[in-house]
Amino acid sequence: MSARRSTGTATGKPRHRKRRTALAAGIPLALTAAGTLAYGTDLGLFGADAQHKASAATAAPAWATASADGFASVDALGQNGTYGGRDGKTVTVKTLADLEKYATAGEPYVIVVAATITMDPVGKEIKVQSNKTIIGSGTSGQIVGGGFFLGQGVHNVIIRNLTIRDAYQGVWNDKEHDYDGIQMDGAHHVWIDHNDIRHMADGLIDSRKDTTYLTVSWNRLSQENKAFGIGWTDNVTADITIHHNWIRETEQRNPSTDNVAHAHLYNNFLEDVAGTEIKSSYGNYARGRTSMVLENSYFQGLTNPVVRDTTATLVQRGNVFSGTTGKNESGGSGAAWDPKKYYAYSLDKTADVPSLLKSGAGPRSTLGTATGTSTDTTKAATTTITVAADGTGQYRTVQAAVDAVPANNTARVVISVKPGTYREVVKVPANKPHVTLQGSGGSRKDTTIVYGNAAGMTKPDGSGTYGTPGSATVSVLSDDSQVRNLTVTNDFDESRHQDIAGQAVALLTQADRIVLDGVIVNGDQDTLEMETAAKDKLGRVYISNSYITGNVDFIFGRATAVVDKSVITLKKRWNGTSAGYVTAPSTAAGRKGILINRSTVNGDVSSASFFLGRNWHPGGDTTVDPQTTVRDSSLGAAIKSTPWSDMGGFSWKDDRFAEYRNTGAGSGAASSDRPQLTDTQAAGQEVADWLGDWTPSAS
Repeated sequence: MSARRSTGTATGKPRHRKRRTALAAGIPLALTAAGTLAYGTDLGLFGADAQHKASAATAAPAWATASADGFASVDALGQNGTYGGRDGKTVTVKTLADLEKYATAGEPYVIVVAATITMDPVGKEIKVQSNKTIIGSGTSGQIVGGGFFLGQGVHNVIIRNLTIRDAYQGVWNDKEHDYDGIQMDGAHHVWIDHNDIRHMADGLIDSRKDTTYLTVSWNRLSQENKAFGIGWTDNVTADITIHHNWIRETEQRNPSTDNVAHAHLYNNFLEDVAGTEIKSSYGNYARGRTSMVLENSYFQGLTNPVVRDTTATLVQRGNVFSGTTGKNESGGSGAAWDPKKYYAYSLDKTADVPSLLKSGAGPRSTLGTATGTSTDTTKAATTTITVAADGTGQYRTVQAAVDAVPANNTARVVISVKPGTYREVVKVPANKPHVTLQGSGGSRKDTTIVYGNAAGMTKPDGSGTYGTPGSATVSVLSDDSQVRNLTVTNDFDESRHQDIAGQAVALLTQADRIVLDGVIVNGDQDTLEMETAAKDKLGRVYISNSYITGNVDFIFGRATAVVDKSVITLKKRWNGTSAGYVTAPSTAAGRKGILINRSTVNGDVSSASFFLGRNWHPGGDTTVDPQTTVRDSSLGAAIKSTPWSDMGGFSWKDDRFAEYRNTGAGSGAASSDRPQLTDTQAAGQEVADWLGDWTPSAS
């Protein structure tokens, strides 16, 4: 975008990728089902080849369809992130028989534990099968005297918001009773979150035998000899994220991390309370050939807080050690690695970690307690249309599939696009809501929709130029629509066409309640345009676990938009220079603008060459009140120390631009040129404040 923006037809090596995200710090966002009515007959309106899939009849609460962060969010081994039983029924259990029935079933379930369930016999570990979410109802979900076992190949499991306790048999270092809270042997894509696990016979958590793509977050682990053991293998293949856990009054394995290819530990609080009978022997331990990155964790009173085998590699950054003694080691000859190459995350300040985890770790009263927990959840059909360029689908082009969706449809239609490159312009019109464009490949890179129109190009019929919104490769103009697991690119070659306006949109949204999840949006100038259907209408967009690339004003418009847990990549201009603006909001007065939350902003560009944003007043409109807030994000060195800029003769200081708790080389202290929110102000500028009464939904 530029000051001469056109709004009409006039000129003017990572091996993993992350998915899905979070609504508030520490509580990952769950995307919920939104279908309402099935199409008439089995043949429906799309013919006998149309596929029908179940989705919840009413919008489920966020926790019912939650998905993981960290390595558990990565697409690998045929699994696209970790979302548990999201695609199945939600059931409430209060007995051991019912818990075991649903946890061991072959089909997906969200299992709400709404009582204290005592294992019989003591030490029993329920053999959980794939595609399950097991979540406590508030603080009432408790498992006493046993736990859970995830065997070889079990995947896509979430264990959340439970208290798992008291299998202890009276022997501190018990060699006779292998009773664990959660044991995993060869599982993958597992998320263990917001649990309180304590006082078991052997270990609280054991991740064994090449278990990988595991995230352990926001748990309280306590009163145990062995807290968290990882390994029992000679292979160096596991990838594990451990963050925001409060580990206290445990002697060893805090965790012990053996032969883990990538172990990312951050913002954990390890506490050995003075004067108690339990004394730590060590804290975080990188064993064997582990490669560990340990960041912004707080160690209080521990003996040997950080230990490294000579064969391991351990990188420390930003940790605090208070009252600790003994070994505190780092180093090693292995190759350094950057967790941000695998997934986006942001660090809390180390000094804040103890208070943050004391108040936030463990079961939450808000999880597992909303509506939608009936054991008899009714299903409504989602219609799926397949697209394949090679003719193996129902349609060869994405637009042909969109055209087949009936006007004013009331149930979700998933347009499943097989891997390949689709060179076409796609428009989902306003009268076709509830449409999902979704790549069916294992990676968002497998399916690409690409075209190369630009604002200043003349239309083929000679009726004028495209204008900025008209240049979009994909336009989503209908409410409650989504784009998932694919790449959208505008490949207009600005270097060859300096004679025309170079705004070239990859993806345009112009509607309300839009979800962009697990996508790549590629362009240069004006990559992602987010508008509303009319100036007086609301247009909310939720973007998660995605990648957005560009250089000038490349996230812009008047929509109320959240970019959450995503990576924003800065690109050089067509001539190789580094200069640009990340955002250009044109927010209506009284509305929320653009929120960048828990994301990463970086790129292969010159230091101090990019602004975080500038204030767009379209056509000199004095009634708009542009807003961008960037919070809890990592900013690369490319961001200027004065990160906001004027546009079109309007001072950015008269509009709404601010930061909060950002980190990285491009972050900076508060000044008149760099406003920072107070804690009180920040409490009113979170994701939920942007989205209001809308919970983003999934098909």
